[in-house]
Amino acid sequence: MEGEELAALVARVPEGWSRQVVHGRAWGLTRVEHGGGRSATIAGEELGGRGRIDANVWRTSAGTVLRPCEMPEEQVLAVLRALPDRR
Repeated sequence: MEGEELAALVARVPEGWSRQVVHGRAWGLTRVEHGGGRSATIAGEELGGRGRIDANVWRTSAGTVLRPCEMPEEQVLAVLRALPDRR
């Protein structure tokens, strides 16, 4: 997934560490911005569970690009889509 939809999903994760509810379960999520906002790292783990996500996000002139770390893209997107819209 790339583009505006992905940018909106990434924006659902607050910067720094936060506790979020994903599909009724507690998660600890972290978003760290790099390079003046040109990239970000998103990591998360289900608190008391086995769920994990880890991905890099690149904001290029062509749009926003998601690069999961050793996991399927859909695994990361499922968590991002379950978060409330923060707009």
